[in-house]
Amino acid sequence: MKNVRQKIAIAFSVLAIVLLTACERPPVESKQTGYRGTGMDQINNPRTQEKLAKINEMPASTPASPDGPKAGAVYQNVKVLGNLSTAQFGAFMVSMTSWVAPKEGCAYCHNVQNFADDSVYTKTVARRMIQMNQQINSNWNDHVKVTGVTCYTCHRGNNIPQNVWFNPVEKQGGGMLGNKNGQNDPLVGSAYASLPNNSFGSYFLANSSAARVIGDTALPTGHKATLQSTENVYGVMSHMSHSLGVNCTYCHNSRAFSSWEQSTPQRVQAWYGIQMLKDLNTNYMDSLASTFPDNRKGPGGDVAKANCATCHQGVNKPLLGQSMLKDYPYLAPNRDMPKDSTHIAAK
Repeated sequence: MKNVRQKIAIAFSVLAIVLLTACERPPVESKQTGYRGTGMDQINNPRTQEKLAKINEMPASTPASPDGPKAGAVYQNVKVLGNLSTAQFGAFMVSMTSWVAPKEGCAYCHNVQNFADDSVYTKTVARRMIQMNQQINSNWNDHVKVTGVTCYTCHRGNNIPQNVWFNPVEKQGGGMLGNKNGQNDPLVGSAYASLPNNSFGSYFLANSSAARVIGDTALPTGHKATLQSTENVYGVMSHMSHSLGVNCTYCHNSRAFSSWEQSTPQRVQAWYGIQMLKDLNTNYMDSLASTFPDNRKGPGGDVAKANCATCHQGVNKPLLGQSMLKDYPYLAPNRDMPKDSTHIAAK
């Protein structure tokens, strides 16, 4: 009898674990962000927030004086940032190494026998990524605001950012199933839903579609959303929600999801983020296709590209809204910088 009771207790314990696996253990925090009655709540779990705060800690910075001879006049073959002082240039190289290749060191990008040599492909990539940083910080402040980005925002000590995407290879279902449209194959890219997980190419590349389900005319003349395109929209929206750690109502009014007038300001900022990804993936990442070796490409031969999670990594503001640009103002050469004593001294 005792053994039977033990088995029943174990069975109930296992059942409870299975049933509660997908549940948030209390307490959780709820904050109303919209008009009363709209259900525009943001739900946060303090334990999750603690983990995310650890992931988004700021790295040590290495500010340097702009005085002294310029790097372009002292070193050979400096094609970007040659206008920096040698002190700034050296400090930035140290920082970039710690952000991208802390284990490999300088040899990750350089022939250490001849630093002017361009034979290591990662050196070419690094130059283009510096230019991409400058493009984001100078021309996409409708999305990144005054916070901006650095190499660390995406890389966080990894050669390849942990959250990138490649064009998927179509998986046939076999027999009568045909093209599964990336469904029923849950991945992080679709927030582990059974929605299509290949929707990035539909919205995060140049000349891609608008992420829209409801048309902007009374009759379906201006926009016709097929079932498949609707599923793609919900797939990419689930990705955005998961990447920022927010609910749909962070951007949308729950009583009228399609209405821009009733949406939060974050929806406009998110729209600019999508346009920014189109620019970066097309003009900076895809342009390096001939530079990257095959082992750094996806199954379809394309290069790694960015999505929302690449920078955000689970929080609505990368690095919890902390800016690193005060110590690296040359990564935002065509915009006003945050006004603080450190930045003023660096100028």
